[in-house]
Amino acid sequence: MSRIGKAPITIAQGVTVDIDKLNTVTVKGPKGELSENIDADMILNIEDGVLTVARPTEQKRHKSLHGLSRSLINNMIVGVSDGYKKELELHGVGYRVANTGNLIELTLGYSHPIYFMVPGELSVVTAMEKGKSPSIVLEGIDKQLIGQVAAKLKAFRKSEPYKGKGIRFKGEVIRRKAGKTAAK
Repeated sequence: MSRIGKAPITIAQGVTVDIDKLNTVTVKGPKGELSENIDADMILNIEDGVLTVARPTEQKRHKSLHGLSRSLINNMIVGVSDGYKKELELHGVGYRVANTGNLIELTLGYSHPIYFMVPGELSVVTAMEKGKSPSIVLEGIDKQLIGQVAAKLKAFRKSEPYKGKGIRFKGEVIRRKAGKTAAK
């Protein structure tokens, strides 16, 4: 039995969950609205502010969808009630970041600046404080979209293990390698 799948989801205050005949789950809350198509075989029940996900059989396909369906619904409920936030840091001499609205301008040691347009569903804040690494903060209600945008930003300059330069999540530890040793 899926431990994640059988865990009940408590619906937060101010959040409404609607399930239609095709198992499309729509979650509305104070921060916005999200919708997701859940597999039609999954059984969704709402009783007394608690949502449960059940699977009809013990088939491998149903087992694999059980925990996934529960996690997707839980992420939507948390997103519309609390929201999600990812913080990235730029490490490297001369690395800079600035934004105008949702357009981010990155200077990462290449011969040209990189411009990246963040989707409108997310809000972006950049900071360049003296003595601290430049940072990017992404906020929104869709956990998958925030993770995808953060991964694309990291891909512009991956953290390398020798000098530790690149873009990384706040608090992420890069395993460092020793460089070349001097020849005798």
